[in-house]
Amino acid sequence: MGLKKRTKSLSEFNMSSLTDIIFLLLIFFMLTSNMVQVQPFELPKADSQTVAATKVVVSLEANGRITLNNVETTKSAIEGLLSQEVRKMKGQYTNPEEQVITIVAEVGTPFDEVVRIMKIGAKLKIRAIIATQPNNS
Repeated sequence: MGLKKRTKSLSEFNMSSLTDIIFLLLIFFMLTSNMVQVQPFELPKADSQTVAATKVVVSLEANGRITLNNVETTKSAIEGLLSQEVRKMKGQYTNPEEQVITIVAEVGTPFDEVVRIMKIGAKLKIRAIIATQPNNS
């Protein structure tokens, strides 16, 4: 009775070293992600100048102060005040190109605040533009 040797190689893969590497990478990225600092948001720079009507100007400062046409207001009251200004503007100007909200955001202002004002403008069916800095190059 002759027994034959099996010369088949094992088709299993040892996963223990792979999991060690994955855990080391995970720890590395968790430690280095805490050291990354997000820089303040800067206003976009523009080469060309687009002249838009500035009937309604919303100024956003980095410290959270909001002004509407040089009158200080709060976050909760800005939507109501903007809707009043837009109603006045739509009564005066029938051309939709003249019905614009200009957003002037200081460097360091959270971009979420800018987006919130743009969403209010979209809700009121009016264009909202962001003031830009001239490109000095």
